[in-house]
Amino acid sequence: MKIIFWMAVSAVFAFLMLPLIIVVVSSFSEGEIIQFPPNGFTFRWFSNLFGMEIFKRALALSLVLALSSTTLAISTGTICAYCLTRFKGLPGVFLEWFILSPLLVPEIVVGFSLLSFSVRIMKSINPFLILLVGHTLILIPYTTRIIWSSLKNLDPSLEESAVNLGATRLKAFLDITLPNLKSALLASFALDFIASFNNVPISLFLVNPGYTTLPIQLLIYSEYYFDPTVSAVSTVMLLLTLILLSLVEKGVKPFIFISHR
Repeated sequence: MKIIFWMAVSAVFAFLMLPLIIVVVSSFSEGEIIQFPPNGFTFRWFSNLFGMEIFKRALALSLVLALSSTTLAISTGTICAYCLTRFKGLPGVFLEWFILSPLLVPEIVVGFSLLSFSVRIMKSINPFLILLVGHTLILIPYTTRIIWSSLKNLDPSLEESAVNLGATRLKAFLDITLPNLKSALLASFALDFIASFNNVPISLFLVNPGYTTLPIQLLIYSEYYFDPTVSAVSTVMLLLTLILLSLVEKGVKPFIFISHR
């Protein structure tokens, strides 16, 4: 039984990892097309990536957009989660449904709806702003769920005690409640940033010339070219994701240790 178990685990691990390994390895190939096993070894395609203006602009836009939407989503999600812990009964149920409703709609539908809204009603809107609205909209439910789960495990009497001792409601939240949410906030930041940075369905409808995110620029490039630049871009995106997850993990562990002392 143990052999069967490890065979099953190995098969699942291979199923998950092999596509990533193929992409990373093929990004160093000397061949003019993506191939595996690679033909030789070179950093040429990474130089091509950082030497092309379209990819540099797309990478910069994706980073700014991901940071901006993540900041807005965490700010809004924290407020929503706090309200959900305070509203009880039917109002709380309706508020929960309203906040989490974007999860029920396919992202393609959300993107198309925002496109129609921006074209018909907000014709002069800044392209970056509509992208920011779209990305923030789909991030808020995830952020709310994570922070809400953390708040439900926090004793509300701590904040009430601070208020009874003379602190304002805002000061009690900032000094008592917020420090206990650091692990949830870091986890939300990682999830939101990765989801925004790699988003395709929303961005596909909302990008404009000069305002194209990296995943969409990669999709456009792959329609005309099949060289390993595509693999190099994917490798860079994977590397950024791994770095972010590592930093967040290192930041979460001390907070978990402190909170259990």
